[in-house]
Amino acid sequence: MNIKKIKIVSWIVIFMCIPIINLNAQNQKVKLKKRVAVFSFEDKSSHQYRWWTGQPVGEGMSDMLVTALVKTDKYQVIEREELNKLLQEQQLGMSGVVTQQTAAQAGKALGVELAIFGSVTEFGYSESSKGIRLHQKGFGIGGKSSTATVGIDIRFVNTTTGEILKAESVRKEESKRGLSLDTQKFSFDNESDFDESIVGKATRDAIDEIVTYCEDIAENLRWEAKIIRGGADIYINAGAVSGVNVGDVFTVYRAGEELVDPDTGLSLGSTESKIGTIKVVNNNLGNGKASQCVAVSGSGFDRNDLVREQ
Repeated sequence: MNIKKIKIVSWIVIFMCIPIINLNAQNQKVKLKKRVAVFSFEDKSSHQYRWWTGQPVGEGMSDMLVTALVKTDKYQVIEREELNKLLQEQQLGMSGVVTQQTAAQAGKALGVELAIFGSVTEFGYSESSKGIRLHQKGFGIGGKSSTATVGIDIRFVNTTTGEILKAESVRKEESKRGLSLDTQKFSFDNESDFDESIVGKATRDAIDEIVTYCEDIAENLRWEAKIIRGGADIYINAGAVSGVNVGDVFTVYRAGEELVDPDTGLSLGSTESKIGTIKVVNNNLGNGKASQCVAVSGSGFDRNDLVREQ
């Protein structure tokens, strides 16, 4: 092989490797995960049904949403036990009803960017005889078809400002024809049994739609963490679980006076000042939920200072 042919082959190899190199570089940059808290949904339906686990419908459906969000691998979802413990300690939502203010306050205390709460407005079956009359009587079918209906009013709250970012009413129906069943009980032995039912399919459709809303909202929501402890070694409340990598550099801000809307009483944020930058040297503290950092620029970093992407 002459020198000219060797050069041509070399250039071909280089050009073939460029896309691979670029792809690997892109994969090394993991997107930071927004932290999300999902509160138990209030049950405003007939209250005659319970989950296969024995849970009330609202609690079961919110747990289903938590599982669906975790499976996307796009969020750091707060564990239910941690959320309930905070609600009890701070006596928030003691009536069992979560409000916009409750969600924002608890979410801020947990260090999450997005809080989700809502209520189940419809959950059950209706029966159709001759295609004319509908009866909301559980699962009593002696006619042509059965329809399961699931309705949820859902709210997404920015915990920093307390603002409702999105409010939607999700309603799904699933029907099946040719049944001849007569049972007044909503009873399933396990999750698989539930998923194969028409009410299970309607519920999954509703949850999938809520996950889609969450993706759209989280995309435009600013990622943020906080300093746990300052000093020579700086610790922040985000780690590998949130997509933080060793070597990442963040900008640190200090919050000043809170700006409160005089009409609504809601926080509009606060004045801020940039105090420096920090670099991650260990992202696996607390099982990946916290990181150790060192100062790159600035000084005087303190607890509750805000940490953001550059």
